[in-house]
Amino acid sequence: MIASNQTNAPLAGAAGPETRNPVELATDRLRAAGLRVTQPRLAILAALARHAQPTSIEQLHHDVGAAKCDLVTVYRCIAAFEEIGLVRRAFFHNGTTLYEINLGTPPRYHVVCKTTNRVDELDAETAEDLRRTIQEVQEKLRAKGYGEVGHIVEFFGVAPAALLEKNPVAPAPKAH
Repeated sequence: MIASNQTNAPLAGAAGPETRNPVELATDRLRAAGLRVTQPRLAILAALARHAQPTSIEQLHHDVGAAKCDLVTVYRCIAAFEEIGLVRRAFFHNGTTLYEINLGTPPRYHVVCKTTNRVDELDAETAEDLRRTIQEVQEKLRAKGYGEVGHIVEFFGVAPAALLEKNPVAPAPKAH
């Protein structure tokens, strides 16, 4: 009989989907879609994964660095990623198209301050209410025969801090 320390447990170091990093998950999506995994694509995916908020192609190019890939490559990769659903597109009022990585999590929704251009993510409860409403509308559109239904939701407002700067509350009169 041969002694072994082998078990029926998963391979050591093999991580399940919940412990894998975003770039590894995205790489799986690329392969599943029949796209090659190249160094520029990996660098762009890593840059996307580092951003907590949607980001522009120009910012991604800056993050990746011109030495790793040129701006045209970033545009082409983002277009390919969007085609397979690996990134989501968001439009903001300054005309810049921003992208975020999509690894199967629900879309995140944001509000842009019209005064400061600061972008804040909606709180979980509000975002969930919005998702439910959007799902209902999409189901109604599909029932009417529409296909490939998508959406873009944009919110703009003046953030509370910016409102205070615009209209500071007058100090209360001093008591004598």
